[in-house]
Amino acid sequence: MHTIDWIFVTISLLIVLGIGIFTQRYMRSVADFMSGGRVAGRYLLAVSKGEMQAGAVVFAASFEVIARAGFTWTWWQWINIPVGLLVATTGFVVYRYRETRAMTLAQFFEIRYSKRFRVFTGFLGFFAGLINFGIIPVIGARFITTYVGLPPVMPFMGLEVGTHLLVMALLLSITLFLTLAGGQITVMVTDCIEGMLSQVLYLLIIGSLIYMFSWSEITDVLADRPAGHSLLNPFDSMSLEDFNLWYVLMAAFTSVYGTMAWQNQSAYNSAGLTPHENRMGNILGRWREYGKQALVYLLAICAMTYLLHPDFAEQARQVMHELSLIPGEQSQSQMRIPLAVSHMLPVGVKGAFCAILIMGIFGCDSTHLHSWGSLFVQDVLVPLRKRPFGPKQHIRVLRRSIAAVAVFVFIFGAVFPQTEFIVMWWSITMAIYVGGAGAVIIGGLYWKKGTTAGAWAALLTGSTLSVGGIITRTVLQGDFPLNGMQISFSSSLIAIGVYVVVSLLTCQEDYNMERMLHRGAYEQLGEKVGETRASTPNRPRGLLARAVGIDENFTRGDKWIAVSLLLWGVIWFAIFAVGITWNLLDPWSVETWKTFWHVVGIGIPVVMSLVTAVWFTWGGTRDIFRLFQHLKTQVVNELDDGTVVGHQNLDEAVATRTGGDKHPD
Repeated sequence: MHTIDWIFVTISLLIVLGIGIFTQRYMRSVADFMSGGRVAGRYLLAVSKGEMQAGAVVFAASFEVIARAGFTWTWWQWINIPVGLLVATTGFVVYRYRETRAMTLAQFFEIRYSKRFRVFTGFLGFFAGLINFGIIPVIGARFITTYVGLPPVMPFMGLEVGTHLLVMALLLSITLFLTLAGGQITVMVTDCIEGMLSQVLYLLIIGSLIYMFSWSEITDVLADRPAGHSLLNPFDSMSLEDFNLWYVLMAAFTSVYGTMAWQNQSAYNSAGLTPHENRMGNILGRWREYGKQALVYLLAICAMTYLLHPDFAEQARQVMHELSLIPGEQSQSQMRIPLAVSHMLPVGVKGAFCAILIMGIFGCDSTHLHSWGSLFVQDVLVPLRKRPFGPKQHIRVLRRSIAAVAVFVFIFGAVFPQTEFIVMWWSITMAIYVGGAGAVIIGGLYWKKGTTAGAWAALLTGSTLSVGGIITRTVLQGDFPLNGMQISFSSSLIAIGVYVVVSLLTCQEDYNMERMLHRGAYEQLGEKVGETRASTPNRPRGLLARAVGIDENFTRGDKWIAVSLLLWGVIWFAIFAVGITWNLLDPWSVETWKTFWHVVGIGIPVVMSLVTAVWFTWGGTRDIFRLFQHLKTQVVNELDDGTVVGHQNLDEAVATRTGGDKHPD
């Protein structure tokens, strides 16, 4: 890399480290460390959560999919649009979970089910999360090593050590510092700053790629595929393995079923100022993701053009030679596109993308470290201790647990031989927990007849089937008929049936949902322990508004944001429906598909990148200042530490016993 490239990287790194040092002064309690004080605004949530999806491993995973499926992946994903938008606007799961005031999902499980169930799910989720996270730092480090142009092996203390291991150690150390400094407060603010900086740099890279590659060059490469494997025509892609229509349909189901079940961003679920702010953060996050689409696709298809088009044959030979020096077939496959990107980007632009990657690694890894380290303490140690931690001791234990997670993932990444596609590995490891947890979460939040026995049965069934599928697939390899997504889908369906049947057989009385959600006669209890309540003016709602989840908490501006997102989704789903009908009656030519994707796959996403860069930079900056104002004036509640007593959070149980609560039992 050139000196100019390193300047981009250095400035970004100094900004992030400076913010990390500054924010640690605002962390004063367990709730601050775990949930950012529960005072985050919608834009802060949207940008910081989104930065987790900008890490090097996410780019590598996206490049893998695009290289195999091209634009056909986008086409079939449009099936998911109506479902995904309804989940976002209704606040499905997210809204009710925030009403429980639980810091972690397993804490909610103790409130709703039992302490033993909390401990078991806490450990199971922690275990699945660890091995899921285990490949992320090493792939990110390998990406950076390849992209920067470092040699595969370097001498270290008299030994020949893989360079990516040294890079992983450095990046994990910086990430660990940021995570330990101020907990979720530091993670949120640094991730938000990283996200806003990245959005601006996206525009620089997009402009360079459009200038460097013509659309005709790109489509010449994408169109040169055998029958049944098209990267442009989704109706000529049915022979593609793994990432096809059936994968998308199963992913649509599991994404709804597993809403909020996977806890790699668990702290964000309880960090919103109100349940409505959490919901709006999810809605806005959808808009921000549209702004990133152009960069990911342009980088991937331009890199493919660089490698396969005759005009770049000489440069491609150099890339392939360097690729052959990387040990491991799967590693070579993952690094093929990143290495091409490294060679094709000009000075300055290369540094800008490197800064995006490194900031994304910090955002992704810090969120994972915070989630899995704190979940082990909150959902395994805290329930098992007879004597609760003191506030300072509690934070100290949280920090040690997070540090231990960092050490584990370094060792795991160094010794584990990865043989799956990244997204397949994620599907398999997530299914260990989500396969049964989805039914338990949805049933616990929405069904008063769900029982502890039903929860145990569903979780054990889903987890056993998922783990059994992983082991069988590993042993039989090519002889096993199901891939990772199919294992996850089947396990989830069976777990739902088990939860319903066992709950109906064992339910003796309905569960008190209003107390858990602080509604009705129990609404004042949350306010007594310092919970911020949004005003709920009596705004009129039409039938359509009620159908899509727009309630009285939506202001006029909120409605514009939510409705515009819904309309945006409806338009794309309509294009999808018309396109299917048209192609069944009169199939489009390859030239038509080239023009279609030029406008839909590149042109419109580029415009969205510009709009979201301005929009979310303003909103994120505003919410960061508001966060600090709230933290300055907030009263510290030392009882708000994740402990549950008698199916209530500890601070609420104390408030109830001290006589302030007038609700019935």
